[in-house]
Amino acid sequence: MTAIDTVVCVHGFWSHGTGMYLIKRRLEKEFGFRARLFSYRSVRGTLDENAAALARFIHEQEADGVHIIGHSLGGVIALRMLANDPGALPGRVVCLGSPLTGSRAADFLGEQVWAEEIIGRSLPDGVIHRAANDWASHVFEQREIGVIAGNVPLGFGRLFANFREDNDGTIAVSETRFEGATDHLVMPVSHKGMLVSSDVADQAASFLKRGEFLREP
Repeated sequence: MTAIDTVVCVHGFWSHGTGMYLIKRRLEKEFGFRARLFSYRSVRGTLDENAAALARFIHEQEADGVHIIGHSLGGVIALRMLANDPGALPGRVVCLGSPLTGSRAADFLGEQVWAEEIIGRSLPDGVIHRAANDWASHVFEQREIGVIAGNVPLGFGRLFANFREDNDGTIAVSETRFEGATDHLVMPVSHKGMLVSSDVADQAASFLKRGEFLREP
């Protein structure tokens, strides 16, 4: 793959682009990337509306290729954009704690009447009703996609999901596994801890540059 120096960072649910600022800064200072923060309406916007907004944002970068790092729902948004636009610019994708095969915590919220306004529209569209493993298989066949999962169980999801396996407090490791992913790595971080971990940023940069995560010799 031709070297690509532009990276778009896509935040997760109930968040904003600034939530990925530390990852952006490390990508720029330590690895020489030109990183950009993308913000979208994670509650009010639909999955396809947010995917289209991401496509427009990437087009505005005026680059020959763009890598994407998406945290949680942000990874799902990135995959949806690529699923909807097979002719999108080349580039690798890293999903951080993204519920690619569904989410027990999100399923629980989806069943609660009181949570309807809280979970909004993108989460049901891309995680609860039809997860990425139902519609993104061709994206994984066409793109190099790396997935990082956490196994430190600190997060609100453990209050709703009866986790009996490794999880990051919000998403189970098994919910991040997508058959066909180029690489998958489990790290000692929580769901939100991924956003402040220099090790996670370094692993993401490794995948964007080489198409694989760093492993011990």
